[in-house]
Amino acid sequence: MAKIEKFEDLKCWQAARELVKVVYVACEEGKFIKDFDTKSQMRRAALSTMNNIAEGFGRGSDKEFIRFLEIAQSSAMEVKSITYVLIDLNYLPEEKIMEISKKAEETKSITLGLIRYLRNKK
Repeated sequence: MAKIEKFEDLKCWQAARELVKVVYVACEEGKFIKDFDTKSQMRRAALSTMNNIAEGFGRGSDKEFIRFLEIAQSSAMEVKSITYVLIDLNYLPEEKIMEISKKAEETKSITLGLIRYLRNKK
């Protein structure tokens, strides 16, 4: 793997950024727009995904970076979990919900790949 100089170059951060955008756009649609608590929770979880990757990158040690990446992938799964509320309450069209779920899963998978790499790079 080439040396990454800035967090913006990380594939997992790029995916998390896309997740944030998809979530924020969805929060302004359908019945979801009026559920301030769920909307806030989903936004915070998506932002947590992106920001923990960036914060961990700046920590300087692989051990701490891995800890922040683990938090980030967990936050992505929180976003995915909230999509079930959206389905159950018919807040958004199914294709929009599936887009969020797929992006959350993709972000988690890429982040876990980086965790595996960092653990095994010795």
